[in-house]
Amino acid sequence: MPAAPTQPLLPVVGADLRAPLAGGGDARYVNLDYAASAPALRTVADHVAEILPTYASVHRGAGYASQLSTRRYEDARATVARFVGARPDDVVVFVRNTTDALNLLASCVPDGGEVVVLDLEHHANLLPWQRGPHRVVEAAPTLAQTLSRLQVELSRRPAALLAVTGASNVTGEQLPLGALAGLAHRNGARIAVDAAQLAPHRRIDVVAGELDYVAFSGHKLYAPFGAGVLVGRRDWLDDAPPYLAGGGAVREVTTDATQWALAPARHEGGSPNVIGAAALARACEAIEALPEGCVEVHESALRRRLLAGLDRIDGVRTLRLWPDSGSAVGVVAFTVDGYAARQVAEYLSAEHAIGVRDGRFCAHPLLARLGAGDGAVRASFGLGSTAADVDRLLAALERLVTDGTARPYAAGADRPCD
Repeated sequence: MPAAPTQPLLPVVGADLRAPLAGGGDARYVNLDYAASAPALRTVADHVAEILPTYASVHRGAGYASQLSTRRYEDARATVARFVGARPDDVVVFVRNTTDALNLLASCVPDGGEVVVLDLEHHANLLPWQRGPHRVVEAAPTLAQTLSRLQVELSRRPAALLAVTGASNVTGEQLPLGALAGLAHRNGARIAVDAAQLAPHRRIDVVAGELDYVAFSGHKLYAPFGAGVLVGRRDWLDDAPPYLAGGGAVREVTTDATQWALAPARHEGGSPNVIGAAALARACEAIEALPEGCVEVHESALRRRLLAGLDRIDGVRTLRLWPDSGSAVGVVAFTVDGYAARQVAEYLSAEHAIGVRDGRFCAHPLLARLGAGDGAVRASFGLGSTAADVDRLLAALERLVTDGTARPYAAGADRPCD
């Protein structure tokens, strides 16, 4: 068994949570559902508690608390820009989450501009583009062939934007963003990256990677306080209609006309989520302060341990996009013969106090193509995870395959987006 970390990289809230067991008693809760919503970092929770007493309106008050909140909000913007290696003239727009960010970007694509996406995307990076001109490219059996298909599609007819995921929320496999950016730019398109699953696990460098737009969520980056971001080039954001018309997005208003502000204010109408922005910035600072490469080393060891263990259990099949993909983040999806995904997840929770995700992970086309159209089980980990967490999951699955469940679990009905 490959060596794996025994200590978390950073402390997270809820690490000492106990969960009841169906047979009586309780056990330490093992959170292997980071890809859905990561727990808050302790430093993030402490920071929120510290700044709450001086919370006030942003950009609208001369009072002491309002000035402090305004400064925190704008400092958070600068911190996020630094975290992703943004260009000096890039814009950081605070939104609710990645879905919100990509819907905002969809409203900014110049009229008539087509967007090219792969069929493996999370719905957040698939559905927003369906409202306008778009083309969906089916991923090929290998990564190399998939890049060739994108090249053909982008050269066949001009496109305004190539929108891709940084790392699959189903299999964890990373896409080669540098190669994709070069492919897009050579064909006159820009590139947008859904970094919801990438940002918590790997360093992003907008300048080095020649990325035009990056979107990610605080709730996946250990800052579950309702903020996300869109970072990218100013021109589209300045030229587009305001995403949310309202106070703060304007320069001048009459009863007949409105002069809109430039981005980012243009798209941040209403009172902003200053606490969420500050929390997200603190998470960025904490992750940025970790030694270079240590997150990848930590998670790669856990991933290897999990994959090796799953491979030894009869009837368990792991899902993979391509045989020739390289790096992957801490996300692994699998199926268990004879059990629906919901049954496996409920068994793990009720009998072993292990939390995983089951369903189709808001990626219905991809799950269908991977032969798991009825759903799969997903284990995901991060800064607070250890080898003991992985071993608990593997032992529980071995017991399931060998002994079955102690009680019946219904397969369950589909949930929204499941």
